[in-house]
Amino acid sequence: MRIDIITIFPDMFMGFLQEGMVRIAIEKKLLAVYTHDLRNWTTDSYKSVDDRPYGGGPGMVLKPDVAIPAVEEVARQASEPIYLLPCPQGSPLLHEDIRIFSNSSRLLILSGRYEGYDERIRDFFPWREFSIGDFVLSGGEVPAMAVVDAVARQIPGVLGHECSASCDSFAAGLLDHPHYTRPEVYRNMRVPEVLLSGNHALIDKWRLEKRIENTRSRRPDLFDIYESSEQIEKETKNETHQ
Repeated sequence: MRIDIITIFPDMFMGFLQEGMVRIAIEKKLLAVYTHDLRNWTTDSYKSVDDRPYGGGPGMVLKPDVAIPAVEEVARQASEPIYLLPCPQGSPLLHEDIRIFSNSSRLLILSGRYEGYDERIRDFFPWREFSIGDFVLSGGEVPAMAVVDAVARQIPGVLGHECSASCDSFAAGLLDHPHYTRPEVYRNMRVPEVLLSGNHALIDKWRLEKRIENTRSRRPDLFDIYESSEQIEKETKNETHQ
């Protein structure tokens, strides 16, 4: 798949794209990431991408006569993308969103800066506005990196094991189970005996119980959704067998 990122700081992505799973995805030619300098679409000698807000107030606002032509031109370079706009007002980015993005052929992300976007930028494209948390960042570069990293993990062939992504937190509506490795005993803390038993049925049962336990205690909101879906599934099976 292809991801285009429009930003005034393309160099911020250089190290990020050369490390970890993102690098592996790119080297395997399963993912292509292109960064575009927004200043290339400016028309004044100062390469201004922002201006003071009408009506007064603090900060600077991203200009529509720079951002809109940039998005238009980048969008024309390949197939129609999903348009992504990171901003504090966007809906929370969820695992299901990442799954949908990873099944698409192309994403286009506009990384804003300063006080925000001129509203006409929002109105011009069918944006999927998203937030990575209830806090404010200096720009959209970090959220863009989060999307790239999360999407790369979902692309078949990127991770070392085909089940890795499907066992992650959120993949089945639950958080992940605890993990252990060598040494077997460290400072009087032991690895649970069930994980040393070699009984895979018992191990799978233990892991599911721990996923449910972790979700119930740490994310009761997710647990309520999971519990409801499990109840619906049981009722559906009962109706089928009647």
